[in-house]
Amino acid sequence: MSNLAGTPGTPDPTVGPFHDLDRYLAIPRVGGLALSPDGTRLVTTVQTLDPQRTGYRAALWEVDPAGQTPARRLTRSTKGESSATFTGAGDVLFTSARPDPDGGSDDDATSALWLLPASGGEARVVATAPAGVSGPLAATDAPVVSVAASVLPSARDLAHDAELRSARKDAKVAAILHRAYPVRQWDHDRGPDEAHRFVGDLTTLVDAPAQPLPAPVAPTDAPAAPTDAPAGSGSTAPLTAAPFAAGAQGTAAEHAAEHAAAEHDARLLDLRDVSRGVGHDGTAPGRALHEHSADLSADGTTLVTTWQVPGPGPQVRSTLVAIDTATGARRTLVDEPRAEAHSPRISPDGAWVAFVRETISTPHQAPEESLAVVPLHAPDGPAGTAEGHDDSATTRAENHASPRTLVPHWDRWPTSLRWLPDGSGLLVTADDDGRGPVFLVPFDPAGNGAAEHGTAERVTSDDATFTDVQVAPDGRTLYALRTSYLEPAHPVRVDLGAFLDSGMAGGRTPVPATPLRGPVATPDLPGTLVDVETAAGDDVRVRGWLALPHGASAEDPAPLLLWIHGGPLGSWNAWSWRWNPWLMVAQGYAVLLPDPALSTGYGQDFVQRGWGAWGKAPYTDLLAITDAVEARPEIDATRTAAMGGSFGGYMANWVAGHTDRFRAIVTHASLWALDQFGPTTDHAYYWAREMTDEMALENSPHRFVQDIVTPMLVIHGDKDYRVPIGEGLRLWYELLASSGLPAGPDGETVHRFLFYPDENHWILQPQHAKVWYQVVLAFLAEHVLGAAPGEGDAALPTTLG
Repeated sequence: MSNLAGTPGTPDPTVGPFHDLDRYLAIPRVGGLALSPDGTRLVTTVQTLDPQRTGYRAALWEVDPAGQTPARRLTRSTKGESSATFTGAGDVLFTSARPDPDGGSDDDATSALWLLPASGGEARVVATAPAGVSGPLAATDAPVVSVAASVLPSARDLAHDAELRSARKDAKVAAILHRAYPVRQWDHDRGPDEAHRFVGDLTTLVDAPAQPLPAPVAPTDAPAAPTDAPAGSGSTAPLTAAPFAAGAQGTAAEHAAEHAAAEHDARLLDLRDVSRGVGHDGTAPGRALHEHSADLSADGTTLVTTWQVPGPGPQVRSTLVAIDTATGARRTLVDEPRAEAHSPRISPDGAWVAFVRETISTPHQAPEESLAVVPLHAPDGPAGTAEGHDDSATTRAENHASPRTLVPHWDRWPTSLRWLPDGSGLLVTADDDGRGPVFLVPFDPAGNGAAEHGTAERVTSDDATFTDVQVAPDGRTLYALRTSYLEPAHPVRVDLGAFLDSGMAGGRTPVPATPLRGPVATPDLPGTLVDVETAAGDDVRVRGWLALPHGASAEDPAPLLLWIHGGPLGSWNAWSWRWNPWLMVAQGYAVLLPDPALSTGYGQDFVQRGWGAWGKAPYTDLLAITDAVEARPEIDATRTAAMGGSFGGYMANWVAGHTDRFRAIVTHASLWALDQFGPTTDHAYYWAREMTDEMALENSPHRFVQDIVTPMLVIHGDKDYRVPIGEGLRLWYELLASSGLPAGPDGETVHRFLFYPDENHWILQPQHAKVWYQVVLAFLAEHVLGAAPGEGDAALPTTLG
């Protein structure tokens, strides 16, 4: 049990990483993948534990696409690097808050855009913004880049934004005046700044040392600048151009513009705000670009992005717009009142936009997700022309051709899209039966092909999930990160050519992925993984994964831990560092990871079975598959526990109030009183699409508190805005006051409440994740294994005091 309940220290090298939490937390973590336009370079990101063991640092690593040479590290800093992408020239762009060698010292530096030359040499800063930049995109055939940056609502440009931020900081003002909903997101307050999208021309960069500029000398006969002159004219902060086609009038404005041009640092991109629309009075995008997803055309002329529109009431809905990067003209591509659009991908020839269409759910109808395409250029005018479109909110029929659904009979939900280089199809990932394969969807611009009448073809044969799919320029090889509960994310190569050559469309044979020489070795597991299934009460197949410890047998059966996934629209199909069963397996538990009703990857009807009725099919599915697993000879059905987080925590609470079959229940970030939860979650309008008030009350676990007779460990973070802390506080009080196992006359209780004042929905800080597993395992050891409280495996970490 090395170092599971001890103090932080040096990991024990004599045991595996799943027997030692310090070693487990120190395993490097791979994420993200980018392929150079010529297909010769792959770059991924690796997170490693910092020296204080209280956070992670990210660095960029290069992986050989041919799998011949070892991975090599490209960047190194205390602040870390992320969001790697390639320019058309093969340079690597990334974001980082590390110090700029050519700038002044700034302990509060925000994330900047850096460029690492393909020809070698040091990375350098090429774009900055007062609040930092994020989400870099680069055109493959033009020297155009786009970044996102948050801007205060009254700021006229980035220089003015810097002045406003400085004034707020100096005055120590943190107040936010909201005019719309929502006001929170997961673990942070929204506002007052709002996301904007900028573009820049890489050919304007001058790679030369920064030199102080002499103070400008104003003409002696120049009038004083009016109060409405462009802000920032006296600032030394990097200045950006005003919105497109500003048409500024007046001598003072002209002097300010000349001053801004003279002051601009030629080492940095002259970022132009393309999210304000056209004209001098172009309005800020407001909340339209919140958590947006975007794509930049190969020629750099068009940015396609999601665009949130408000209403009715407090609701928001995601549409798609196209923005001309030269003029800032914006036009609507997709705006459907009963659906949302996300994950846009522009075809290589710039003619089409593929996207995921999600219908807006109602309490009685689950959402449906499908793959769709829409022409990028409207039939009534080329992209960006004011004559063809206006910026007013319109329906798709008024402003553009209707979207076209591809493979309409495919009963799976797309999770990511990638065009083939010749535009003849798309590589699509989707949850599928506890996996997440890559599929090929053909595309015919005329709409006469298999895409309109057939289905998607599975490309990969692995029992795994694929993410971050990239395609070689010749369309014969794809690269991706592969993950499952057998291994963390790892870069792989898939012979797409072999798949295409294996037969005619519709009859091809899926191919396995080949691991590349990634930067991180796959850790040895302390057990085996088995696919299990059973028939639920309505004769519907329910399946899951069962992780078994080595040595589990009829002679030495393992205690069982039922671990319920969150979502609820999700699947146990990919490795999770936060919810990792192998830490439990290393302590001798068998861990069941089931996909009950509402899980994705089993078809629309499987989701609909549990929609608006969380306490029905999802609950009976969980019990049915638990019954099936408990019947296995290597499982000890007398020693069992259930646990889950978020929706999984809700189900743990529901289980606790409806059966006493488990010896312990662990409920993390859980929904308890649905009447209270609905209006207080960060996106209450979505919850209103999930259940009516009557359905919420019917499915609320708090109504059954008197039936809870099982010891419960409640876990909640104070910064959780998705499932607010009020849920955990009410659950804790009602357990002690009203449950079938209340606190005694002396106030003592078998229940426990692990509270994190500075954590959110997931508990992300490494030292707190360690405590999470330590407390959970100690609680299980006491109530499932029968260990003496506070002793041996039930000992609590000394860091709790």
